[in-house]
Amino acid sequence: MDRITERERTLTRRRFLGVGGLTTAAVLLGTSTINSHQALANPSFLDDPFKLGVASGDPLPNGVVLWTRLAPDPFDPSGGMPPEAFGVRYEVAEDPAFQRIRQRGTVEAMPELAHSVHAEVTGLLPGREYYYRFKAGPEISPVGRTKTAPAVGESVSAFKFAFASCQMYEHGYFTAYRHMASEDLDVVLHLGDSIYEHGPNQYRAASGNVRQHIGPEVSSLFDYRRRHAQYRTDPDLQAAHAAFPWIVTLDDHEIDNNWADEIPERNQSIEAFRQRRINAFQAYYEHMPLRSSAVPHGLDMQLYRRATFGDMVEFSVLDTRQYRDDQACGDGVDVDCADRLDPSRSIMGFEQERWLSDGLGRSNARWNVIAQQVVMAQFDHSSGPEQAFQNDIWDGYKPSRDRLFTGLIEQNVRNPVVLTGDVHRNLAMDLKSDFDNPDSTTIGVEFAGTSISSGGDGQDTDASGLTFLAANPHFKFNNTLRGYVRCSLTSSQGRTDYRVLPYVSQPGAPVSTRKSFIVEEGKPGLQDA
Repeated sequence: MDRITERERTLTRRRFLGVGGLTTAAVLLGTSTINSHQALANPSFLDDPFKLGVASGDPLPNGVVLWTRLAPDPFDPSGGMPPEAFGVRYEVAEDPAFQRIRQRGTVEAMPELAHSVHAEVTGLLPGREYYYRFKAGPEISPVGRTKTAPAVGESVSAFKFAFASCQMYEHGYFTAYRHMASEDLDVVLHLGDSIYEHGPNQYRAASGNVRQHIGPEVSSLFDYRRRHAQYRTDPDLQAAHAAFPWIVTLDDHEIDNNWADEIPERNQSIEAFRQRRINAFQAYYEHMPLRSSAVPHGLDMQLYRRATFGDMVEFSVLDTRQYRDDQACGDGVDVDCADRLDPSRSIMGFEQERWLSDGLGRSNARWNVIAQQVVMAQFDHSSGPEQAFQNDIWDGYKPSRDRLFTGLIEQNVRNPVVLTGDVHRNLAMDLKSDFDNPDSTTIGVEFAGTSISSGGDGQDTDASGLTFLAANPHFKFNNTLRGYVRCSLTSSQGRTDYRVLPYVSQPGAPVSTRKSFIVEEGKPGLQDA
C-alpha cells in the first residue's frame, strides 16, 4: 500500500478533528470536578451500575487516576444508562474500611463518553497505599487499592512490578490476572492487545476457543465499547485492575491487526480506517485509567509518556503504532528486504525517537525501562544460513533500532531494560551492539512476556522456539506457556520471574515460576537466578 505523505496526513487529520471536536470537549468535561447542577446528583438504577469494576492508573507522587464506568447493562448501546450526565462521587482513604478519608470529590459521567469516569485525584502523599471507591446515587462500587509513586529523587530500596499483554477473550480464561492480583506489586504495565477486534471464532486458538465474542468484527464506536465492556466483565481482569495502579499503552488489536499509522491491514479504505481509528481510540480512553493528556483528538491520542518512581526506575512508555511507517515488503517474514534498512523509515516516528533519546539521556534513575509493544532484539526466523526477518517488529525498522542503541551507548544510559508484549511467548534476550557478532558489547536486556490467553494453551517448548534459540545466540530463554512477568528492582540488581500457567482453556489453573533471571546493576546482560 502506498505510503501517505506528511502533508496528506496533516490535511486528513484536520478534517477528522472537525468530526471529533464535540467528543474531545466531552472528554475534557468528563475529567473535571462538577461545578454546576447539570448532572443528576441522586440517580437510581435498574441494576448495579459498577458491573465493569474499578481501576487506577498513571500514579504520580501526589495522586493517581481513578476509573470506572456506569453500565448497568454493559452490552446495550447506551450501557443501560439514560442520555444524561450523572454525578459520581469518589472517596480515597488510608484504610479499606474508609475510616480515614484522605480525599473525596465528585466528577461528571457523561453520555458522550459512555458514562466513564476519570477522576484525577491529587493531594495524596508519595509512596503510600490508598483505597478508593465510587458512589452513584445509592450504589457503591467495589473497593480498589492503589499506590502513589515515591517523590521524585527519593531514595527507594525496592520496587516491584509486573507486565502483561495479549488477552484474547475467546482463546482462554484470564486466570493469570487472578494470580497477579495476589502479588505484592507497586504497579502493573499493560503493553497492548487489551481487546481483540475479531468477530466470533474468526481467530481460533490451537487448543480451541472456549468463550465467544459478542457481535461481529468491531468497527463502530458502539462495537468497540461493547467489546471493551465484554472484556471488562471478566472477574479476574477486574481483580487485577482493582489491586494495583496500571500504566497502559495499546498495540494493534485495540484497532486492527498490524495497522500502521493511518494504514489498515487489509480490505478497508483508508477513509474507513481513519474513522475506525477514531472510534477505537475513544472507546479505549473510555475504558482505561488514563489522564486527560490522553484524550483523543480525532485521529491522534497521546500515549507515549514517562513514569518515574523515586531514584529507582523511570519507565519510558512507547507507542509503536500511531507514528510508524508502513511495514516493509508486504508485512511478512522476508529474506533480503531492502526497505527495512531505509533510514528514512521509523517504527515510532522521529519526534518520538527524539523524545525517547532526550529522556533517557537526562534520566537520573538507577534503572531505565523502555515499555513497548514488539520484539526489539534481532529475531532471525530462519533455521538455515540465510536470515529471515519479520517486518512488523523492530527488525522491519532496523535504522530506528540502530539510532536508539547508538544513543544508549553515547549517552551512557544506566541499566537499560526493554519490556515487550505481542509475541505470545516468553523470551529473554541480550541486546547487542552487533547482533551478528555474539562477542560484541551487550548494552542492555529485553524481556518479552507471553500472552495472558492469546493462542490458547501453550507448551513449555515448541519447534519454533528451538529454531529461534539456535538462530539467535542472544536469545537465552523461550517458552510458550501463558502468564505474566514479575520484576523486582533493588539498588544492586533486577530480578525477572516468568510466571506461567499450564493451561488457559479451563479456569482455575495454578501458577508457577518457570524461569528467573538476574541483571546486576552496572553489568548489562542476563544471568540465571
